[in-house]
Amino acid sequence: MNEEIIQNYLADAIETFRSYKKLAEKTMAQVSDEEFFKAIDAEANSIAVIVKHIGGNLRSRWTHFLTSDGEKADRHRDSEFVAENDTRESLTEFWENGWRILFATLESLQVEDLGKTVKIRGEDYTVVKAINRALAHTASHIGQIMFLAKHFRSSSWKTLSVPRNKSAEFNSYLAENKDKAHYLEATKNFAEEK
Repeated sequence: MNEEIIQNYLADAIETFRSYKKLAEKTMAQVSDEEFFKAIDAEANSIAVIVKHIGGNLRSRWTHFLTSDGEKADRHRDSEFVAENDTRESLTEFWENGWRILFATLESLQVEDLGKTVKIRGEDYTVVKAINRALAHTASHIGQIMFLAKHFRSSSWKTLSVPRNKSAEFNSYLAENKDKAHYLEATKNFAEEK
């Protein structure tokens, strides 16, 4: 594989993870502590639980990424779905720790590492497939956080994407600012200006 293509892929993956993290944090900033811990039904996860799960998943998958199974023996996944004894502050620190480990690992990867194989729950994954899997998994949960926050905020929700009936205006904004930010970042900036 071409070295430049690999470096571009890694840079884009890191940038996309950072954009989704910012999106989640801007979303969570809109909800109260009560809403942060509230589940919409008995089977649903609260934002707090999703935050805890993402933090635990990132820590497990990205600690010693190239040398140990991504499902660490000290991970207690089921406990990630219980947040009764947690605070927003403790969960925020847990979240941040997982992200720190992810970014430190991704930023340390060398071009030759992308040709390696890693294990997740005993199954072999190429490094690229493991990155893509983690990005899709994390993005899906951030979508859940956004759904819940928008539900709780209702008419007071401040959009973080293209506002309704502003698509043409956004397309012009994007054309004028295409070199300034990642698409997700540009979308967020546009929404904040409106």
